[in-house]
Amino acid sequence: MVRRIIEIDREKCNGCGACASACLEGAIGMVDGKAALLRDDYCDGLGNCLPACPTGAITFVEREAAAYDEAAVLAKKAEALRSSVPAQSSPSGGCPGSRMQALRPAEGSAPAAADSAPMSSLRQWPVQIKLLPVEAPFFQGAKLLIAADCTAYARADFHQRFMRGRITLIGCPKLDEGDYTEKLTEILRRNDIRELTVVRMEVPCCGGIQRAAENALRQSGKFIPWQVVTLGRDGNILE
Repeated sequence: MVRRIIEIDREKCNGCGACASACLEGAIGMVDGKAALLRDDYCDGLGNCLPACPTGAITFVEREAAAYDEAAVLAKKAEALRSSVPAQSSPSGGCPGSRMQALRPAEGSAPAAADSAPMSSLRQWPVQIKLLPVEAPFFQGAKLLIAADCTAYARADFHQRFMRGRITLIGCPKLDEGDYTEKLTEILRRNDIRELTVVRMEVPCCGGIQRAAENALRQSGKFIPWQVVTLGRDGNILE
């Protein structure tokens, strides 16, 4: 079948291994110090690896390729868990800046002293929609917050009011290329998401992040409770 799949330019690849770390399906590995697509049927064509590559060595192409085999990928992950080797790990370690990590802050911590910074409510890394994998342990049973980049700067209590107890995904449809719909659809489809909150600014360009979330909800085929909160430029919640 002809489908969208990644292609790696070995001349541009610097061998950092960031793409192999970002590919949770295990489709990419390191061969002779360079990244390589190991199996077509492990590549889902969503491109988590693209933003992780610092040299732009990875692109999408349309070519004859085996269909994505989700069952084979899941079986590989199960085998990796049984042998206590993370399926998304790579020999080179990958780029620390985009490596997936659950932070799990204490939800019931005491208030911070007056001379110290309040505790962050961020529960995972990364947070950018473009960098997040479509499957991760922290998504299971999660409440999702999809927030426009500017919202956290508009409201001082953003961590406590919106991020606390939620997995945070941020983006700006005006600055990022492409649409978030496909990525968000796969996150909702592949994980047990309990509820979804979208926080946007009142400005028109923020409509893109709301539309992507709404389209993803429809395309996921799931019924998930959701809400949209709109902030004014002064940080007030608009009715």
